[in-house]
Parts: sequence; C-alpha cells; structure tokens
Amino acid sequence: MANKISKIVVILISVAILLFFMYSFTFSSELSYDKSTVITVENITKKKKIKHLATPEPLKSIYMTQCVAGTPSFREKLVKLIGETELNAVIIDIKDYTGTVAFETGNPTIDEVYGSGCKVSDMQDFVEELHNKDIYVIGRVTVFQDPAFVKMHPELAVKRASDGGVWKDGKGISFIDVGAKPFWDYIVAIATSSYAIGFDEINFDYIRFPSDGNMKDISFAHTGTTAKKEMLKKFFEYIDQKLADTGIVTSADLFGMTTTNTDDLNIGQVLEYALLNFDYVAPMAYPSHYPATFNGWPDPNKVPYEIIKFSMDSAVARVNFLKEEIASSTPNSYLLNRLGPKQLRPWLQDFDYPVHYSKEMVRAQIQATYDTGLTSWMLWDPANTYTKEALLN
Repeated sequence: MANKISKIVVILISVAILLFFMYSFTFSSELSYDKSTVITVENITKKKKIKHLATPEPLKSIYMTQCVAGTPSFREKLVKLIGETELNAVIIDIKDYTGTVAFETGNPTIDEVYGSGCKVSDMQDFVEELHNKDIYVIGRVTVFQDPAFVKMHPELAVKRASDGGVWKDGKGISFIDVGAKPFWDYIVAIATSSYAIGFDEINFDYIRFPSDGNMKDISFAHTGTTAKKEMLKKFFEYIDQKLADTGIVTSADLFGMTTTNTDDLNIGQVLEYALLNFDYVAPMAYPSHYPATFNGWPDPNKVPYEIIKFSMDSAVARVNFLKEEIASSTPNSYLLNRLGPKQLRPWLQDFDYPVHYSKEMVRAQIQATYDTGLTSWMLWDPANTYTKEALLN
C-alpha cells in the first residue's frame, strides 16, 4: 500500500513539473510574441506618412537622370537651381533606357528585374526632401525600351524576322513588343509602387514602336496584324483604366511631329489617342529633332522660336477640335474636363545638338510656348547641365 502511495506521489510530482515547464514555455512564448508585436506596431507608427503635392499651374520643370538622383552632390546642384529660379518641378527617372528601376519597391515582380543602370538608395527620402521645398515630383518611366525585362522575358521582345532572335535598335537596345500584354501589368505595378513612395505624377516615355535600326528585319509577334496605332491605343486605354482610381496624375511623352502629322509616324503615336487617355501630353518638340527643310525652314536649329510656335499651335488647334467633337457628339464630362490646351506641356531643348544652344535659344522656346497660349513647359538635357541664365529668378 505504501509503495502504491509512493508511486502516485511520484507521478503527481512529475505531472506537476511537466505542467510547470509547459506553462513556463507557453508564457515565455507569449512574452516573446508580445514583444515582437510591440516592435511591429512601433515600426508601423514610425513609418513615414506619404504626401503628394497638387500639380502646379503653370508647371516649369527640368529632367534629372537616376544616376544624378543617386549622386547627392550633383542632385543638390539641381535642387538649388530650382530654388533659385522660376522652376517648380523635377522629372526623375524611375526606369531608364537600361530597364533598371531606380529603387527597391518591395514588389518582387519588379525587384527581381536587374538592369545595368543606376540605383537611388534613398529615393523616398529624396522625394520627401523635394516636397518639403514645395517641388512637384514627376517620375519618368521608359516603357517599351527595356533591355533588363527582355533579358528575363525574351519571349515578349521585339524579334528579328529573319531568325526569331531578339531585335536591337541602332544603339544596341532591345524593346518589348507593344502587344505583349503581360508587360502592361508590370508597368502599372511600377507606377503604383512609385506613387506609394511619394511621386506625384508618372510620366510615360518610349510609349511607341521602335524607329531606329534594321527595320527590314523586325517582327512584332504579339502585335501581329493589329495596326501599330491601334495596339498603342489599347495600351493607352489600359493604363488609363488601371490608374483611374489611384490618384496618380499621368503624362505621356510623344514625338514632336505628332503635333503636325496626322499619321502615326510608323511608331504608333497619334496625338488624339494620348490626349484622351493621359492627364498631360508632352510633345518632344526639340528643334534639333526636326528634319531639314521642315515647313520650309532650311535649318530648324536656327529658328527655335518658330519650330515651337508652329508645332504647339498645331497641337492646341487639335486638342480644341477634339474637345468640340466630343462635346457635340457624345458628351463625356470626364473627357471634357480632361481635354484642353493646358493639357499640353512641351519638352524644350536645353542641350547642345548639333549646335550650341544659347540662353537666347532656350528662352525663345519658352516664349514661343507662351505665345501659343500655353503656360507649362519642361527642359530636357540628358547631361543635366541646364542654362540658368535662360531662367527667370
């Protein structure tokens, strides 16, 4: 009997010890969990609040490459230039011609695409710094020119007709086929991820079919028999639809001659299609990019005022006509509110090609913009060395 009692006591003690350790482990685990939860909550409360600036009217901007954005000593010179002149906005590369996205987005679909371009480790902080100086921030995305994405997804690329290999332009750069619809969602993801860290507007560049290179040995498998302008129109409409309720302001860069040509220049770009689907449209009306004898001028570089005036007068007339057509046929309040001359913002030349562009030549383009009734403009220089003397204080 005594032995049975002893065994029972031993069992009870063992159970008690086991329960003690189980309780201690559970309690310890709960403490650990609570601690990690507190850290998570603290991290959330410390997360920066993202703000966005309203689009300035008028907008006066310069372009900044992502390499410059990633070099504090260089970018601060441009920020200083904006602060000391009439400028009030900057366009910064989000994805450049290499296909490199300049910052980590947290979206693996984007971040797994590695390009050879520059990165900006503090992009969100930089955007916040610009906002604190009341500088409107536009993010530029080169769309279909994308060697990095082509490398990962060659099946979506523009191909050589002769052997099915990846086609490259005269500079050795590969393109995504405009008709490759899986790529469209990638561009949408970049836009929304950029807006999430503070970019106020997303500017879409290289929204076109290739134009330079061996155009006799080129194939668009995904576009197929669809006309270039119709396929690009579908892309415009898709972007507009996907970003419509996000709060993102959108803009599109077009060849300068889309303002005066009624065809698609064999690259798919039609001015009216862009006007209908983007908040702002930016014709790249650089005088140096017009052909000799354009509109009877033997050298467009010698008449920068006339080139901009002629081109943007045409653009203004076309946007006004489009608005009148919509108002008189099938009135659409959304489109009628979007459409108008102030939707137009020309890119102006502030780079030396093929001649030196003086302060007088830069200012002449700005004055021509005003003389067409427009108020906003953007200066382009791939070297990011702008002519301060051409700008008002």
